[in-house]
Amino acid sequence: MTSAAPRRGRRPGAPDTRAAILAAARSLFASAGYAGTSVRSVAAAAGVDAALVHHYFGTKDDLFIAALELPVDPRVVTRPVIEGGPDGAGERLMRLFAAVWDDEHTRTPLLALVRGILEPEGQQLVQDGFLRMVLQPVGAGLGIDDPDRRLPLVASQLVGIVVLRHVIGLEPLASMSADDLVAVYAPTLQRYLTGPLP
Repeated sequence: MTSAAPRRGRRPGAPDTRAAILAAARSLFASAGYAGTSVRSVAAAAGVDAALVHHYFGTKDDLFIAALELPVDPRVVTRPVIEGGPDGAGERLMRLFAAVWDDEHTRTPLLALVRGILEPEGQQLVQDGFLRMVLQPVGAGLGIDDPDRRLPLVASQLVGIVVLRHVIGLEPLASMSADDLVAVYAPTLQRYLTGPLP
């Protein structure tokens, strides 16, 4: 007995193929991480042809962004940080970070993602989402040396700010103005990005 060939195109009786692809992508990205998930594996899990995944979502990066349900596309909003070059990048990154997180429209869905850190399947998704989709492109665009050491240091600072300021509400961090946040943290981010490391 031979197995049936994979069905191409839209699945019969499934009115929302896009949602099925997205659900399969979320599950696979969460369990296998970005590197361990392929467009082909997402297509197989959703019961569609890989070409249909590309039709709805474009590249694997586009699919990953859609799976995270981010309110902003990090590839777009981080361009000014990169375009300004290495000098002052810490300040531009901190200013952008504060603006995104202080906007209620973007903060609310991002908080749901951050709270997912505490769930086993959420850890890989957040790690891949923040490091791979936000910080690694910034590091590559700035041409920083030793990104495998520098970017986790940047991440530790930014994730720490989010948890203490927006999840726990620790004062005085919770009520600091964006300008104060930038003044306090930008020099540290700049050192992590371009300064000497021990």
